[in-house]
Amino acid sequence: MSTTVDVQGLRHVYKGGTVALDGVDLSIGAGLFGLLGPNGAGKSTLMRIVCTLLKPSAGTVTVFGHDAVKERRAVRAHLGYLPQEFGAWRLHRVEEVLDTLADLSGLDDRAARRERVDTVLDNVGLGDVAHRKVKKLSGGMTRRLGIAQALIHRPRLLVVDEPTVGLDPEERIRFRQLMATLGRERTIILSTHIVADLGTGCNDLALLDGGRVVFRGSPTQLLERAAGQVFEVTLPMSAPQPEGDFEIVSRTASQNEATYRAVAAPGGVPEGARIAASPTLEEGYLAFMVARGRAEALVSDEHFGEHDELELAEPPPVEDGTGKEAHP
Repeated sequence: MSTTVDVQGLRHVYKGGTVALDGVDLSIGAGLFGLLGPNGAGKSTLMRIVCTLLKPSAGTVTVFGHDAVKERRAVRAHLGYLPQEFGAWRLHRVEEVLDTLADLSGLDDRAARRERVDTVLDNVGLGDVAHRKVKKLSGGMTRRLGIAQALIHRPRLLVVDEPTVGLDPEERIRFRQLMATLGRERTIILSTHIVADLGTGCNDLALLDGGRVVFRGSPTQLLERAAGQVFEVTLPMSAPQPEGDFEIVSRTASQNEATYRAVAAPGGVPEGARIAASPTLEEGYLAFMVARGRAEALVSDEHFGEHDELELAEPPPVEDGTGKEAHP
């Protein structure tokens, strides 16, 4: 696997002494790469450094062989970025947004630019709303417009931060399908604390906690670490909710009984419980964190929360082809 992004000994300390990253080593190749971790794990800090928005305290990051600190323009030429919040351009039409950004990216020929805008809008499923103002888009459409603006200059690397926060289940599914499709032709780094965001297109992931990589491997390998920790127990409806060294992830009622599905720390499965044959990736993630004594870092909403990471990122400037930088 050829390396797209190479991270070596990366460390970052914010003013006041907060250590966001503490010796991160990662090599990321083509396809969809998942960057998982609870709030404050350092995910957004890592992505801001990759996107040349933040200089690390120590260590190096290279993107297609270009240093993210010393060769920022070269890195940005290959980079498309969707920040956690993409809400600008509200009074502009969708096609106007992309046309302006394509122009700033150096696509001067009007006909070629028009063709590129139409192609990208069709790719993200927004061709039918090209004339609609951004403020009239749904949350899911706005996120897809964010992807479109990141793709307009044909980047080889796409960086996406918490892409489905605030979206309904149908839009989340649509977004996962889009990421899987786009990942066939480029590298995508997708940062999230909602594990289901990764979908089936992800074959490689890393889990950050406390600014360090605590797991690196495939989704299958993460699930293997959860073997024997995910279980179900059925109790009468009148019985109290079970308690113990485990985290309940779901409850299903059926007639006079309730079935609880839970994730236990090693050795914490209660007597009489049924071990789940097919844990989900979310449950594998939770099992890993429970084993680390970090279940408190996970907040329930689609298992793992709907809150934003503290270290918000901002879109990188777009070079206009003249050496100047514009900030959309």
